[in-house]
Parts: sequence; structure tokens; C-alpha cells
Amino acid sequence: MDLKSTYNYIAEDWTKDHENDTWWIAGTDKFASYLKQGRSVLDVGCASGMKSEYLAKKGFVVTGVDFSGKMIELAQKRMPSRFFFVRDINEPLNLKSKFDGIFAQAVLLHVPKNNIKKVLGNLLELLKSNGYIYIAVKKVNEGQIEEQVIKENDYGYEYERFFSFYTLDEMRGYLEEFGLKIVYSDVISTGKTEWIQVIAQK
Repeated sequence: MDLKSTYNYIAEDWTKDHENDTWWIAGTDKFASYLKQGRSVLDVGCASGMKSEYLAKKGFVVTGVDFSGKMIELAQKRMPSRFFFVRDINEPLNLKSKFDGIFAQAVLLHVPKNNIKKVLGNLLELLKSNGYIYIAVKKVNEGQIEEQVIKENDYGYEYERFFSFYTLDEMRGYLEEFGLKIVYSDVISTGKTEWIQVIAQK
């Protein structure tokens, strides 16, 4: 099963499983602190819209994209008044607007490393000058394979997903290659996972 089909299949169970996550709040609040209320934010890989809702409550005009049609359906149910679109970040997103902020949490970790610069380029084309991008990916552990397909059965059935894992310096380096200024970075642990978070200004 390809990744898009997997997320369509697990969408409702995945949403229930992640409703009470808290690791992302501090980094998201930091990202929000760089933007004025009323500014536009693109939530990339928005899934069922949990983070879109959080950002909207902070006063931002949020647009969400995800390649899973089922996830977008759930996001639209959660926030009927907001704009959500089925889009694959491996392709140009074909959105009419540019954004003051781009929020890419736990999405680039599904992009093969040989394609990461292309995907970042597609996203940064949609970021306004002086705008901010937030990225969160999983940190590679010592001795761990950097790219792998992981089989899971958290929800009572088996499914698999592709992941790429990064170092903090690696992710900072990609953004600096595009001429962005790093304004914030950290690594936060939750359970067995360490999350790299980076915010950069265009």
C-alpha cells in the first residue's frame, strides 16, 4: 500500500491517536510569535486539521493541504469555514496565494532525501519575502538507517509508512542553502521519538 493509501486507510484512527499530543505546542507557539494576527499560514501536510485549528484560534488565516483525501475530508468537518485542498507536496502545489508563514510539521519526514530540495523549493515559492517557515522532522538516532519503511500495528491492524530521519545540522543546512536565516531550532523528546524543530525567515 502506498503512503497516500495508507493515510486514507488510517485517517480516523490516526486522528484519535494524536488528538492529545502536546510535544508540538511550544514550537508552534514560537512560530506563531513571529507572525502578526491576521497573517496567512499554509499548513502543509495538515492531516485532519488539528494544527490548522490551533493556528486559526491564534488569529491566523489558515489554508491546509494534504495528499490524503480522507484527511482533508476530516479537516473540513473540523473547520468548515476554512480552506483545505488535496495536494501532493512532491509536485507544485498550484495555489493562487503566497503566505506569510508555512507550517510543515511531521510531513517532510515522508519525503525521500533525494527529493527534499525539490519539495522545499516548491514550498518556498509560496512563502512571501520576510515570511517564516516552520519544519518538524524526526531525528536520526545513532546507527539508525536514515530512510526506511516501518511496519506498524498500533490500531489493531498492520500498515506501513516510509520515513526519512535527519540531524539538526542537516535540516538547518537545507534551509540555509536556500538563503534563509535560521531564527530558532531545537530538539524535543517525546517517548522514543526526538523531534527536530527549525524556524527560518526568507
